[in-house]
Amino acid sequence: MSLPAPSSDALAASHALQQQIAAEIAQQSGAIPFSRFMELALYAPDLGYYSGGSAKLGKDGDFTTAPELSALFGQALAQAAAAIMAQSAPHILEFGAGTGKLARDVLTELARAGVAVERYAIVELSGELRARQQEALRDFPQVVWLDGFPEQFDGAILGNEVLDAMPVSLLRKTAAGWRELQVTVRDGAFAFTEAALSAQLEAELARQIPEAEALPEGYVSELHGAATGFMGSLGALLARGRGAAILLDYGFPAREYYLAQRDTGTLMCHYRHHAHADPFYLPGLQDITAHVDFTAMALAAQDAGAEVLAYMSQAAFLLGCGIGDLLLRTDPADAQAYLPQANALQKLLSPAEMGELFKVLVVGRGVTLPAPLAASDRSHRL
Repeated sequence: MSLPAPSSDALAASHALQQQIAAEIAQQSGAIPFSRFMELALYAPDLGYYSGGSAKLGKDGDFTTAPELSALFGQALAQAAAAIMAQSAPHILEFGAGTGKLARDVLTELARAGVAVERYAIVELSGELRARQQEALRDFPQVVWLDGFPEQFDGAILGNEVLDAMPVSLLRKTAAGWRELQVTVRDGAFAFTEAALSAQLEAELARQIPEAEALPEGYVSELHGAATGFMGSLGALLARGRGAAILLDYGFPAREYYLAQRDTGTLMCHYRHHAHADPFYLPGLQDITAHVDFTAMALAAQDAGAEVLAYMSQAAFLLGCGIGDLLLRTDPADAQAYLPQANALQKLLSPAEMGELFKVLVVGRGVTLPAPLAASDRSHRL
């Protein structure tokens, strides 16, 4: 691979994390589950990708998210959040708030519309990102930070590109059946090795990929145990109150996820705006993600007591929130102001960009969605 060279400090941090992971592998009889490797690579204290100090988002980071493209994204989400809060409570809870731009855009738009938000809580695991959020949101006194799920919540919940960054297990279909891909050290470098499935992974496989035995030998895919656990907790939280969660991410329903031709899985890494498939490259300096199985996410929330309110493409969701009208607040005659916004909107909506690859899952309890959003629902495809 031809990727940008890291700084000496970044390289030293990655080497320190590699030593930490290698030590744990040695302590665990020579191998750890890939899910544990991914957890350490992303979240090891001070050294993991999300807990270290490097820039992650925007032109100086490794990838760009929808809120970074345009304020129109947050303004559109604000319309849905307002409709949910009108039926529940004036509270918003956001998971993984990135740079804080989405929160700022949502709060600014709601203030513009005269919609009061008494409390905007953010659950953020990254100390570096939390510091950036606190700086970006210093003018919004209703914003607070939490270390985990609250006991009770009523209102609107937001999660943009949260599920894809949760650790996954990797499985491979062999002549002897399904095997777990674990991580070992071979010739001084991380490498995959195979192990028998635990009882828990056997159960997850049966639940998540019902037609697993029909897939071809050599097929590799992911099990989303951490993300389904998160969705179970989210569903239970919603079942205890009134409100809805809007989750935006890239992925597929199960019937599209586990196609025979998707035989190498969906694991992907992002480093300095380069995408590649090697999860062992410079641990701690690159993002590691997997596409979301939205069927599994919906079932986990439903099993915990929430209802599936809608599932649709990002384009359908944003259009249902009136993003076209939001764009027209900028005079098309003012080309300098209008064209960048229109170009960003094209990226958010185009099927060739984010419009179709990114999906929106809405789960909740005790609320209904506005008619334009309900009309776009295609949860029957889950």
